[in-house]
Amino acid sequence: MHSTDSPQAPALRLVGLTKNFGANRVLKGVELDLVPGTVTALLGANGAGKSTLIKILAGVHAPTGGELLLSGEPTDFESPMAAARAGVRTVHQRIDDAIVPGLSVAENLLFEEIALKEVRSIASLRSLLPRAREIAATLDLDWDDAFLRQDVHELGIADCQMLLLARALSTTPQVLILDEPTSTLSQNEAERLFALVTKLRDRGVAILYVSHRLSEINALADRLAVLRDGRIVNAQRLPFDLQAAVAAMLGEGVLADAAELEELRGETTALALRGIRVLPESAPIDLDIQAGEVTGIIGLIGAGKTELAETVFGARKLGHGSMQLDARPFAPRDPKQAITRGVYLVPEDRAAQGMLPGWSVMRTLSLPFLADFVRGGILKPGRERDAGASAIDRFSVVTTGPEQSLDALSGGNQQKVMVARWMQRSPRVLLLDEPFRGVDIGARRVISQRAREQAAEGSAVVMICSDVDEIREMADRIIVMVEGRITLDGRAADIRNEQIINSMTEVA
Repeated sequence: MHSTDSPQAPALRLVGLTKNFGANRVLKGVELDLVPGTVTALLGANGAGKSTLIKILAGVHAPTGGELLLSGEPTDFESPMAAARAGVRTVHQRIDDAIVPGLSVAENLLFEEIALKEVRSIASLRSLLPRAREIAATLDLDWDDAFLRQDVHELGIADCQMLLLARALSTTPQVLILDEPTSTLSQNEAERLFALVTKLRDRGVAILYVSHRLSEINALADRLAVLRDGRIVNAQRLPFDLQAAVAAMLGEGVLADAAELEELRGETTALALRGIRVLPESAPIDLDIQAGEVTGIIGLIGAGKTELAETVFGARKLGHGSMQLDARPFAPRDPKQAITRGVYLVPEDRAAQGMLPGWSVMRTLSLPFLADFVRGGILKPGRERDAGASAIDRFSVVTTGPEQSLDALSGGNQQKVMVARWMQRSPRVLLLDEPFRGVDIGARRVISQRAREQAAEGSAVVMICSDVDEIREMADRIIVMVEGRITLDGRAADIRNEQIINSMTEVA
């Protein structure tokens, strides 16, 4: 483990940084040094101000007060491009903020060079390919010309994340900010990223690594800072006291609430799958999902987990096999038919698949069940508002009220709304695809508790994820999938972590 003990001038110093949005003060005097050759981990609950702080460093927002010192000199990033020119590069958690749909993969890789006129704006796509391959090679991405030519909109989340990482590292930055960089990556891709972070640190890059995964922080970081309510409330150097860091982030009371799961065991089959082919080349599988418990489905990216959920939800065509819901044939042609039967899905990518830009919290909550809020053909806003307030209270959503825009909420609070939407009614089958992605420990606990309460009331809850610790936090039964196959199926209490990991890497 690399550690920087000798005093060194910060590459970027934050002095008393504040940020107001109207009367709301989000940052309240942040003091932080990012030192060359050092990885500083930033830990904070959703709503602590992490996203606002990152956007200031990236040139998206201007601070209200305080000072930024770059190599000891006062600086003010007027735009993201100005920050990039100064050597401060940011890879944001929200991929949609940095990807340009309609352009090719190659053009997205070279987007900043095109904007800076380092590449001719009328250059042909063919002429861009050599440089695009060079940038992709930064992360050892073996992307051929056919891949580089395709519209970036066709890429999956993990490939988009790798594209943004490669673009940020096309030139060695002075300061690199990584916001939840592994949230969409497979284990192999994450390990490649860790090796790259280590290499950049050894080259003298100052790295701010924002993550809610304590294992990553412990393995990678030299320093740790905890942001709470707009202030740095805990700062450490190796070796870290992670329990103290989490206590500072969430408050001592949250830790005291942690308890082992009280196992739920369902006895009634809610959903029966027979001869389902999850992936085009995979063997058919049979699977029964029980009501009254949480079934966890885990696997690496590409295992077929999301495809399975989308098939059950009617978002993907059932090409092979059959399904039954409560012993009756079930073959939804679209999500509307699935919703009518009580089958709901919280999608993996909430921004692209679950949110409508500019919509309020209450309108987002009411959208799938508008008939519940209509009388005599007229929508009743009072009913919507009351239902929204109830969901906000039940899920402890940090918001100014039901009419606040969902876009203005932190990622964890947005996710709480996504889950709360489908628990306004009692689902027969509730599918949660990566429900903890980009969500802090406190929000995870709320989502987990509410989902388990739903299962205890008789719903079949299915949690889909790729993280062993996360599935342990919620599931009564664990199923491992590899390339569309089931390689392990058992009670969570009877399965060791090593068994799960070995099953996730099992080769046919």
